[in-house]
Amino acid sequence: MKIYENTGNKDTRSGFGDGLTELGKTNENVVALCADLTGSLKMNAFAANHPERFFQVGIAEANMMGIAAGMTIGGKIPFTGTFANFSTGRVYDQIRQSIAYTDKNVKICASHSGLTLGEDGATHQILEDIGLMKMLPGMTVINTCDYNQTKAATLAIAAHHGPVYLRFGRPKVANFTPENGVFEIGKAVTLQEGTDVTIIATGHLVWEALEAAKVLNEKGISAEIINIHTIKPLDEAAIIASAKKTGCVVTAEEHNFLGGLGESVARTLAMHHPTAQEFVATQDTFGESGTPAQLLEKYGLNAENIALKAEKVMARK
Repeated sequence: MKIYENTGNKDTRSGFGDGLTELGKTNENVVALCADLTGSLKMNAFAANHPERFFQVGIAEANMMGIAAGMTIGGKIPFTGTFANFSTGRVYDQIRQSIAYTDKNVKICASHSGLTLGEDGATHQILEDIGLMKMLPGMTVINTCDYNQTKAATLAIAAHHGPVYLRFGRPKVANFTPENGVFEIGKAVTLQEGTDVTIIATGHLVWEALEAAKVLNEKGISAEIINIHTIKPLDEAAIIASAKKTGCVVTAEEHNFLGGLGESVARTLAMHHPTAQEFVATQDTFGESGTPAQLLEKYGLNAENIALKAEKVMARK
């Protein structure tokens, strides 16, 4: 079993900020817009280095999306920045009509996703954003797992033509993927080979899946771990191949089980290789205020529950 090492906890939003800073130096067409959350989105360095390409829109997220769509007409590559809740739910009509419908080259970059913005409270959390965005035709949906992968994804989406939703988080989490690794949109990463059960995870729960694999290994259970950083387009070939090998699947995400990664995987399996599946996700509920650790434990978004679901699904083979 391959052991991944945490090289030090870092927040994924800083991966976005550092990636954007690098893009500012290498791509003059990249512009950035923020809705009064420059510090929270780690966009400070880009704003300081390229004030002529940074636009502080204020608490006017819908207006920000319209401005970003307009900028693409002149060849610019706009990166918008605010919390995930305000990047999707608050501005869904603007994204649908002005960006997705007309295939505008806007990169919608969303921090503080899921439950782990914690103490900011339930009204700032969002657990349905992946579903909202993946339903839009032509929208690429990316949910990164650590600092290194978020930085790499930020660089990659600048070179990808078309609307993108890039989802990342607030807290410091394990940083374990390779530094300066290549990010390939739509290509799953198999972190660990296994024979008994497939665990498909996205975002912060990829590390929890790796931790769960250690627990399962101690019980003689061989888990295959797949990091799905791109939820749309989904790497269906990787999912089907793994399901055929292990015969059962667990999906893990910091999102509602309705509309998230788990549903996309279930649809893929139903169409191509019906397979027993268990879901680690929130169960059709809103979140609440609390520390990230408290919330992840309460809603079962942790290594312990992933391991339990793995044993449960194996019994259904």
